[in-house]
Amino acid sequence: MASSSSASSSLVLLFLLFGLSAAREILVGGKTDAWKIPSSQSDSLNQWAERSRFQVGDHLVWKYEGGRDSVLQVSKEDYANCNTANPLGEYSDGNTKVRLDRPGPFYFISGANGHCEKGQKLVVVVLTPRNRHMGISPAPSPVEFEGPAVAPTSSATALRGGLMAALVGVSALWFF
Repeated sequence: MASSSSASSSLVLLFLLFGLSAAREILVGGKTDAWKIPSSQSDSLNQWAERSRFQVGDHLVWKYEGGRDSVLQVSKEDYANCNTANPLGEYSDGNTKVRLDRPGPFYFISGANGHCEKGQKLVVVVLTPRNRHMGISPAPSPVEFEGPAVAPTSSATALRGGLMAALVGVSALWFF
């Protein structure tokens, strides 16, 4: 019977790990009419993004009136200057979906004339895969995202091993 519970424990652990890494579709601003000029600084999409956690593989989804507005993915410099001339990606269908395919910052601005200058812009910072599973390090705010990457320490590796052992132990208890 021990092999059956061991197999069940392994399946639960696999399910837990898969569940932690499943990609999500995230509605920008948490509502369908969020892609607009903010009425105040507290209504800024960057305030929403700072409270959210984004993972590699997630998709951002914008719902807006196609033909009257657009979403431009731009460089950091073009974001800061509201430059719409050379976007990395341009979307205007009203139901835009962008995959976050790497860790780090992603910059988006409105393509409608004058909207970016009035605050219709967004920075999201995607967590690195190792931090996503450990849940220890929050994403830096877009303003703070400067500086070199930090290599993991031996204590971080030991913590990860201890976390895995704890998950196995807890999942084993569910079946006894």
